[in-house]
Amino acid sequence: MLDAVLTKIHDESRQGEAYAPQAPDSKEYKKKFYIESYGCQMNFSDSEIVASILNGSGYGATRNFEEADLIFLNTCSVREKAEQTVRKRLTEFRKLKESRPALLVGVLGCMAERLKSKFLEQEQLVDIVVGPDAYRSLPGLIVDAESGQKAVNVLLSREETYADISPVRLNSNGVTAFVSIMRGCNNMCTFCVVPFTRGRERSRDAESIIHECTDLFERGYREVTLLGQNVDSYYYTPEGDSGPGSSVQTVTFARLLEMVAVISPLLRVRFSTSHPKDITDDVLHVMAKYNNICKYIHLPVQSGSTRILQLMNRTYTREWYKAKVDRIREIIPDCGLSSDVIAGFCTETEEDHQDTLSMMAYSGYDLSYMFFYSERPGTLAQRRYADDVPEPVKKRRLSEIVELQNRLSRESNERDLGKIFEVLIEGNSKRSDQDWMGRNSQNKVIVFPKNEQLLKKGDYVRVKVNDCTQATLLGEIV
Repeated sequence: MLDAVLTKIHDESRQGEAYAPQAPDSKEYKKKFYIESYGCQMNFSDSEIVASILNGSGYGATRNFEEADLIFLNTCSVREKAEQTVRKRLTEFRKLKESRPALLVGVLGCMAERLKSKFLEQEQLVDIVVGPDAYRSLPGLIVDAESGQKAVNVLLSREETYADISPVRLNSNGVTAFVSIMRGCNNMCTFCVVPFTRGRERSRDAESIIHECTDLFERGYREVTLLGQNVDSYYYTPEGDSGPGSSVQTVTFARLLEMVAVISPLLRVRFSTSHPKDITDDVLHVMAKYNNICKYIHLPVQSGSTRILQLMNRTYTREWYKAKVDRIREIIPDCGLSSDVIAGFCTETEEDHQDTLSMMAYSGYDLSYMFFYSERPGTLAQRRYADDVPEPVKKRRLSEIVELQNRLSRESNERDLGKIFEVLIEGNSKRSDQDWMGRNSQNKVIVFPKNEQLLKKGDYVRVKVNDCTQATLLGEIV
């Protein structure tokens, strides 16, 4: 999660965002909740599920935490910075609670299981702790907390997908929406805490996904992003005999992508995130077949060194990843490509670092999400390896990675000068209400002046690129 969309996909160090509907709800709620979300887009999607559950219990959303009866922080454990920010916010809310004893404060999401004892007992920062698979239990936990009990449910599930819950579209622009298609992760990358905080991988039933996407389109949305920790491993078998000769067909990610695309040619389809080992030629060919499937893939590399990739348990080599990039370029020549990069993983040498830089240059990423390694408690890396790269070295290597990506982003945008793109208007430019802002199929932000045409959010328009910055294309309607 780039532009006016609520969050940058995969910007795991982003600050919290207060969630509330844009327009007043038609139903009057006696009590109000306030929620801040941190981390990946899955957390922001989960907050929309939580909002739906709370609405059903008589709570309406507010943008002002000072008038809330419930305050929730939907947390992230992927980066240390996000945890530090959450702890700081909880301390601030505890001070507010001193003047309003009836206020309930809770922690949701990935920090819940790991830090439940500290939050509830040692530091007494919260009243409620709920893990990602336990949001259905929120109404009962709120009742427990109101009676003075410490309310906690961090149990992980092998079945929960929240498929039957209609998310409340929070802070929506009315044009783009995120649709969760699966939960959990089986990959066990050594640096990552997600398998321990979100549990094992399970796919949501395809029918409910198609229903949600169709409903969004009928309500005026014109773009959906299919979300999962690893969308390419989506795999759903409907109930019934799926053996030889059966009419019951397993739905792979390629088939799901096609099913969403055929809802309407006016509905754009994106997805995130892909694991390099799982994105198949079938997916690439479906992307190439349908104009409304956006030509953009987020393909995290993490490191360009085969040795470091093996330590990370990424299950591919440097050469294999380069071949995957080549295959993407072969089947979808105009495909946008972005990545995640980690500097200073355990035992990383200067040679390993140079391998990462050369991999970035080879892949020509349009953008990357770049971090230096921070050891996360409970991960396989924390148990197996020493975090032995000095922080100054990590920061210097990260700065070189950022410098290279800035150059690649600028060069990528300059190659688009003079080209004409179909752009979906998402709203006004951040800097001026005299300009529109939208994205092209390759996920690049394009800003262009409004003209005499009666255009509105959700319209498609052809835009010629005349100029660019490092992050944005600048154009005019043609």
